[in-house]
Amino acid sequence: MAGLATAFGSGAMSNSMADVANYAASLLVIGSNTTEQHPVFGSMIRRAVRTRGLKVVVADPRRIDLVEVSVLHLRHQPGTDIALINGLMNIILEKGWEDQEFIADRTEGFDAFKAVVLKYTPEVVSEITGVPIEMLYQAAEILACNKPMAVIWAMGITQHTTGVRNVMDLANLQMLLGNMGVAGGGVNPLRGQNNVQGACDMGGLPNVYPAYQAVTIDAVRERFEAAWGAPMSPKVGLTVTEMIPAALEDKIRALYILGEDPVMSDPDVNHLKHCLEMCDFVLLQDIFPTETAQYADVLLPGVSFAEKTGTFTNTERRIQLVRKAIDPIGQAREDWRIISELAQRVLAEGKRQIGEAPYAGWDYAHSSEILAEVNALTPSYAGATWERLERGETFQWPVPNSGHGGTPILHIGKFARGKGLFAPIEDAPPAEMPDAEYPMFLNTGRVLYHYHGGAMTRRAKGLMEIYGQTRIEINPEDAQKMGLDGKQRLRVISRRGQIEAEAWITDRVPPGMVFGNFHFPADQNVNLLTNRALDPTAKIPEYKVCAVRVEVV
Repeated sequence: MAGLATAFGSGAMSNSMADVANYAASLLVIGSNTTEQHPVFGSMIRRAVRTRGLKVVVADPRRIDLVEVSVLHLRHQPGTDIALINGLMNIILEKGWEDQEFIADRTEGFDAFKAVVLKYTPEVVSEITGVPIEMLYQAAEILACNKPMAVIWAMGITQHTTGVRNVMDLANLQMLLGNMGVAGGGVNPLRGQNNVQGACDMGGLPNVYPAYQAVTIDAVRERFEAAWGAPMSPKVGLTVTEMIPAALEDKIRALYILGEDPVMSDPDVNHLKHCLEMCDFVLLQDIFPTETAQYADVLLPGVSFAEKTGTFTNTERRIQLVRKAIDPIGQAREDWRIISELAQRVLAEGKRQIGEAPYAGWDYAHSSEILAEVNALTPSYAGATWERLERGETFQWPVPNSGHGGTPILHIGKFARGKGLFAPIEDAPPAEMPDAEYPMFLNTGRVLYHYHGGAMTRRAKGLMEIYGQTRIEINPEDAQKMGLDGKQRLRVISRRGQIEAEAWITDRVPPGMVFGNFHFPADQNVNLLTNRALDPTAKIPEYKVCAVRVEVV
């Protein structure tokens, strides 16, 4: 992981959406329901197919809408992404389609990587994934012989116990074909919300300061200590999926939850609710009372995007200025103002207890002052100043100085670590597989009409009229075996809980798999069923694969 993280950055798109749509000759879409989850980009892809013949290969257990414009759909078994990717690379090597010059000049570790990939013959991979051998050959040829090729993915790749290794293997594929540092190529994860990228860039991770500067590096830590006037710990912190369960061990006694609704979006919701109940104090800051609000001791009213001024950094690393359209309503305040005042009060009380003068920090007057601090401490944002953004400029980081125009394509000429490191990646099964008691796969995701936990979209009458409850997608073969007539409800049961929802009989899902969403609360939330098993590196839960039993209600 260290080699990949250094070479490929933080999980940001290496190229831009427009770059992929305008210059890619072929596109591998894996683990991304792009037209429903990122509809603007999905429309760009559809237009590229129609106007200039972009060749799209979709790898997904479900028949997502993008399959309609694809040249090939690889319907692999859930949790077999590594086997599939290795199988495609095996064929690329067999046919001599690898970019030998790129491999020799810009990478290392190729021999160890190749030794693993050679084990994943088309016959072996077809057996693991369920994809016919001839389709594996077709996909490899399309992707290798129509360059540049771009890869895009989303949480269908990352939300596995092998999530980090899935991403690393896609990086292997793009280095093997020489598709890094070129227009129309790259590794391009699509972020799930508008400022996920910006939050990570600003250090919203347990192991780094802003700009992914490791907390374990003395020189980095000392620079932030000098800037912030306080000692900083060299210890790596906990992820959210580690923090909440720690409440059961009395290691976490209080939680400050900002703009997140874990009762809707975290796995194994029954367990999560128990963890929240065990906390001594829960502070929730959001624009609406969410399902998590019933577990909060204090609810602080934040503001929506229309009531704040500041910057967002989107999925393609683009830093953009957001201007307040209306003043905050009622007692609501901008999030940074709430955080700042809380910090001032906590620090003042700490100083009072030890008899020292009041603390003078955290006294920002405007968002521009916060960005100025970001410019000073975050090398990749150094040139993205308030003045330039006010003039209407936007940038894709890194923007190292005030004369720099941003970096639309990463890794041109060389990687951040020098040479890209191939990683030998072996296939591994999901943490939980179907068995006699729970014989079907469950796959989860979102639908076009709703957003994440639904706290906003379930308040929109028009959206609720179109899609007002959870629907469980089930294949016609499975429906026939159960005696479904298209009007009945299903009960879906896992080792962690159960839900009841309307059945949607459709070939969007293959036999042996059902699909549900987590937009609706109470007994309709599919996250009552999902598995909290974690990827060992990123600590992301395995939302996308678990075993269930399905019954007619």
